[in-house]
Parts: sequence; structure tokens; C-alpha cells
Amino acid sequence: MTRWRFRIGLGLAVTAALVAIGAGWCVYASLPPSDATLRVAGLDGSVEVLIDDHGVPHIFADSYPDAVFALGYVHGRDRLWQMETMRRFGAGRLSEVFGERTLQSDRYMRTLGLYRLAEQELDGLSAEWRRILDAYAAGVNAWLATGPVLLPPEFLVLRHAPEPWRPADTLAWGRIMAWRLTQNRGAELLRARLAERLRPDQIDELWPGDGAAAPITGTAGIPLFVDPERPDRPQGASNVWVVGGARTVSGKPLLASDPHLALTVPGPWYLARLVTSDTTMAGATAPGTPLVFLGHNDRIAWGYTSGDGDLEDVFIERLDPANPHRYLGPDGPLPFITRDEVIEVKGGPPVAITVRSTRHGPVISDALPAGGATAPGVPADGAHVLALSAPYLRAGDRTSEAQFRAPLARNWEGFRDALRAFESTQINAFAAGTDGTIGFVAAGRVPVRRSGDGRVPAPGWTGDADWIGAIPYDDLPEAVDPPAGLLVNANNRNVPLDHPGYFGSAWDPGYRARRILDLLQSRPVHTLDTMAAIQMDTVSLAARDLLPLLLRTLPPDHGHNDIVAMLRSWDGDMRRDRPEPLIFTAWLRALGEALYADELGDAFELYWDIRSRFIKYALSDGRRWCDDIRTTADETCAARVGAALNAAHASLNDLHGPDAQAWRWGDAHRVVLRHPLFDRIPVVGRLARIEIETDGGSHTINRGAYALADPDAPYQHVHGAGYRAIYDLSDLSRSRFVVMPGQSGHPLSPHYGDLLRMWRSGGWITLGRTRETLRDAASGRLVLEPGAPTR
Repeated sequence: MTRWRFRIGLGLAVTAALVAIGAGWCVYASLPPSDATLRVAGLDGSVEVLIDDHGVPHIFADSYPDAVFALGYVHGRDRLWQMETMRRFGAGRLSEVFGERTLQSDRYMRTLGLYRLAEQELDGLSAEWRRILDAYAAGVNAWLATGPVLLPPEFLVLRHAPEPWRPADTLAWGRIMAWRLTQNRGAELLRARLAERLRPDQIDELWPGDGAAAPITGTAGIPLFVDPERPDRPQGASNVWVVGGARTVSGKPLLASDPHLALTVPGPWYLARLVTSDTTMAGATAPGTPLVFLGHNDRIAWGYTSGDGDLEDVFIERLDPANPHRYLGPDGPLPFITRDEVIEVKGGPPVAITVRSTRHGPVISDALPAGGATAPGVPADGAHVLALSAPYLRAGDRTSEAQFRAPLARNWEGFRDALRAFESTQINAFAAGTDGTIGFVAAGRVPVRRSGDGRVPAPGWTGDADWIGAIPYDDLPEAVDPPAGLLVNANNRNVPLDHPGYFGSAWDPGYRARRILDLLQSRPVHTLDTMAAIQMDTVSLAARDLLPLLLRTLPPDHGHNDIVAMLRSWDGDMRRDRPEPLIFTAWLRALGEALYADELGDAFELYWDIRSRFIKYALSDGRRWCDDIRTTADETCAARVGAALNAAHASLNDLHGPDAQAWRWGDAHRVVLRHPLFDRIPVVGRLARIEIETDGGSHTINRGAYALADPDAPYQHVHGAGYRAIYDLSDLSRSRFVVMPGQSGHPLSPHYGDLLRMWRSGGWITLGRTRETLRDAASGRLVLEPGAPTR
């Protein structure tokens, strides 16, 4: 019996080993070859792609369409799974692959209809842009036809085969990005939720300094139970600044750009260089699109920040009491515009939904879970629904055309003119030219309302808050060649106080912008090195601003002499090897809970963040927030600040030990990149995970934003600059670039996370080597020839 058990056990072990070896071989075999010469359908001429030692493709082609074809090919080669999930997310088709777990996401995206709008957009495109879209799609599909026999490991695990790439898949990316960057819908719904428990003046005080035109007055008496899209999570942010030639050593402009998005693996950006007979482009591309979205050509360089304009409004639509299939408008009942859709669900029955729209936009409350008054986002009385208005939901939007034409511009005037069609969201667009010109324009379709400011959901049946147009492009904020020779934006207010238009009130407090400007003005002239040092700066002006106020308010018998002494001598530098950033941030986290958790109730975590402007207000003019309304005592601000320091100390003591001098910001402030699929698999998930401790904070130039409301990892670095670049207009080949964590989305690729430490330390690469030099040093070479596909 023992012998048989041994034989069975040995057989099972051998079988398991063979399965593991086979699975490992399959994953390894899905890696793309480093060298290949292929015939592919869709090219007009031969294209050479030289892959440098960081995995960056340098594409040499006779024509721009052929270069874009090759870009589609290498995007598919390195990021196919990312592209697949992006287009399925936008189309509301994730459940075909993932089953019921993504059904809610699919329902919401089908309701917004972003992919349908992308399909409709195709008919109105210019011939030039459509040709580029077709060339890119042909390149992706050429990879599908000629790449490795085995697809990337995500496809193997899920037993899923991708469909051919379509131009609409690319257009959907632009709509998704606009939806993600336009964020005030969440704040509107949060304010509506708070209106059920707070007075209008209290709600105004939660957002001090907004400069809003009208107070929060509730929602016309309609009880709303809303669950916004977690406004506590860090959202879109970026830095861009330009130094004119009079302030540089070379006499030509320098432009620094680092867009901030959620930090993921793979990252949202992919470096590439395209060289044709007409132009050279280099910079950050977005897998799924043929655009060098951020970068330079041979005449200009450009960068963007989010404009944070108020471009979304939630409307409360009242149903017709006589007919629930209609809703009320200013002139009487109107029928809903409806369409029926079916969501296919892997492993389950298909789900049929009816999408409704009003004159204001899609009915988003239909896309939230059913359940009456307890359903998030659904009006509690059953007689109303919520509809969303936004520029990215317009059928006539031409933003993709602007995104295509801007990188082809030869000077500031051409760049500015191309962005005239940019409407889906608002961006601060900066450019510098080899001719020495520097400029900025706040491009986007900013709505003009009949009345109100869009800070809370508005009654849709009156027409009072309807959009009646948009601020003309030529009236948007802009500047060209300012006398100071500097242009700066870090999501701070960019609109003159005397501008007649209403742009919103959700701008960044301005700490990053002020620090950038201080450092720029500290030197008479700048170089690539000084610009790079500014990008990596980790001094928090928020800490320098708030800490003296906290220390003054702290009661004298606080009992924390050791850590208070450390904070008093701290210069606000959020370095990963220091304890002070951890103490300060934990103190602010606890103070937020102490000041407003009692008033906000179950909406507290949706608002919980650093809230620097509110903290300053509450500890000075708004001291009534220091009282805990849950007790009969009259708590003072000193007591609340002291209690918050006690709580922060106790928490840090539990997590990091009793020696405060040994605490380190980097122990808690880490980038943790989890593979979106494999992280669910034991052992494999850990192998595919990337971690590194980082510097910075939510208000530093080198931004290391965190989500304080996260109960498990409140200081984890979740949002920041996934791409950094500095463009030298005196010699664009000297421009510097880095992305994180790497170029490839394949966990076994050497370029999966090889740029992470370089990114963390402020390192960079250049993309200007000659074709001959690259041939000698390339880690891979692809030659694509026109003809029938071969394997």
C-alpha cells in the first residue's frame, strides 16, 4: 500500500511539474521576438523599427501613415491586453470576458454611450485623419496576424481571443479620457448628499475660496441618496511650465511636462519616436491611439494640464405623473429617447437593458443598482431620475481631429488653431517653438448656463439651468510670449478674476504652481538640468503653510515634545527617508476626521482628504467646526488639534514602533503596482507586482498623491507623474523622457518594470540617436514590408 501511495504521489508531482513547465513555456512563448522581417498587408513602403535598450521603438518610414501603421504594430506587440481592456471598458463589453463582476461597469458605460458616439464620429472625420486611423488599425491587426502563435498570458488565462482592431476603438479612448478628466459630477452629487444634513453656509465652508456665484440651496426639496464616484480618490493633475529663450543658456525655450494619472502597470503612456521624410515626432503615445499625445515634432514641443473647468451638470428630471415613459420639460412632457441593449455575460445569461436619455443627456440613475431609496444615485421618491450633461457626450464633438492636427503644427499659431476643435474636456495647452515663441491656451468647450453655476444637481423641468451655448474659443484664457518669459500651470486657477465667463471653482490650491514659479525665478537662466531638478522637487508649500498654524493651535500640554521638536525644525521636504512627512500627513489625516466626521456622517469618507484650504479656515475664521456636535461639551480647536496629534502618534506607534526618529515616510509612501488580472492569483500575483518607496506628497511638484480615506493604505502613492519630459528647443534631440514602470505590459518582458528606479530617481533617456547609431546598439530590429502576411 505504501509503495502504491508513493507511486501515485510521485505521478501527481510529475504531472504537476509538467503542467507548470508547460504553462511556463506558454507564457514565455507569448513574448514577442526581438528581431523579425515580415510581410504585412496595409503598408505602402518598407518600415524599419529599431528597439533601443529601454524597449522604445524608433520607427523610420517614408510616410506618416506607414509610421503610424508601425506604431499600431508595436503597440499591439507590447500592450495588446491593455488595449483590449480599454476598448471593452469603453464599449461596456468587459462582462463578455470577466463575467458578472464587471456587469455594473458595463451597464454604466452602455448608458453613457461613449462607444456609440465614437462609431458615429467616424462619418464626420476628415479624409486625412480617417486615413491615419485606418493605418493604425491595420498595424494592430498586422500584429495579430503575424505575432507569436500564443497571445499574451492574460488572453491565455482567460481563454479569450481579441477581435480585429477598429478605428472606433481608437476614438473611444479620447471619450474615455475626457470622461475621466472631467470630474465635477462627483462633487455635485456629494454636495447634494450633504445638503440633506448641512446648512447651505456649512457646505460653502467645506469648499472655501471657491469663489462660487451662488450658495448651495439643496435640490428643490427632492431627497437624493447619491454615491458619487469617490471624490476622495486623487484625480487628474499635471505640471507644465515653459521658460522663454531670454531665460535659458541656449537662448531657446525649454518646456517641462509631467501629466499625473493613476499609477498602474502597465502605465498609460508608451514612449515612441516616428521619423518620416516630412517630420520627426517623439514622446508619449497612448496604446490604442496613433497620436504622440505629449511630445515634440521638429518645430514645436507641447504639454497639457487638466483645466478643471466645470463641464458637467447633473439634472434632476421629473417624470410625467400621467405617463412614466415621459419626463417634464419647460414646455410640457417629453418622451425619453430609448434604445435596447444586451450585455453578454461570460458564464451567465445575457442581461437586457433599456438606456434612456433626456434632452440633457443619458439617465445615469438607471445605471446604478436597483433598490429604491437605498440605491446610490437614485432619487428616493421614485418620481425623478438623474441625467448627465457633458461635452464628451455630444455627437458633434471634433476633439479627436484636434488631437490629430496639434502634433503636426509647425508653429504656435498652427498649434493654437488646431485646438480650436478641442471640446470634449478642458485642457491647458502649452507649446514652445524653435522660433522662440511660447504660448498657452485653455482649450475646451466651457458651457454657458442660463443661470446658476452647476455646483449641485439642478431641476431639469424648469430650464433655468440649461446650457445655452459655450464660451467662444477666442475668449478663453491664453498668453503668448509674456514679458516675464515664463508660463506655468499646475491645475491652479488660470482665469483672470475679471473674466466675464464662469469656468468653475475646483482649481488646485496652487502650492505646486507657486513652488514651480519660486524655483524658476530663483535663477536668472535655466538649463535642462535645472528644469529636471524642479520636476523632482519634493518641498511641500502646503506643509510650510499649515504646520505653523497647527503648532500655534496645539495646546501647551500636548505631551509630544519629541515629535513636535522634529516638526518645528522641518523644512517641509517630503523625502522618503525622513519621519516628518509621515508625522505631518498622519496628523492632518486625523485632524480631518476630528473636524468634520461628526457633521458629515456617512458622507465623511467621500470628502476625507488633506483639504488644506478647509483646515486653514476651520482653525481661523471657521472655529465652529472644532466643536463635536455629538457631545454636549464645547470642544476647542486646540483640543481637537491635540487629540488629532494623539491619534496620529498612536497609529504610527502601532505600525512603525515607538522610536519616532526611526520612522520613515518611504515605509508607508510606496508605489505598489498590481497586475490587474494576475494579482488575484496566489504566488503569480506577487511575482507580477512592482513596489518601490517614493518621495513627495499630494502638494509637491514631484507629486506623490495618496488616498487618505483608504483604511488599509492611506499613504500609499497611487497618483502622480507617469511620464516626465523636458524639451530643448535649441536641439530637440537632447530632450529628456521617462515613463513608468516600463514599456511592456508582459510580466516576463525585461521592459515590464525596468524604468521604475530611473523614474523614481529623476533619471531620463533621450530619443534623438541617429538611425545608424541605433542599428549598432538596438536590442531589437523589425522590418515590415508591404505584402501578404506571413508567419
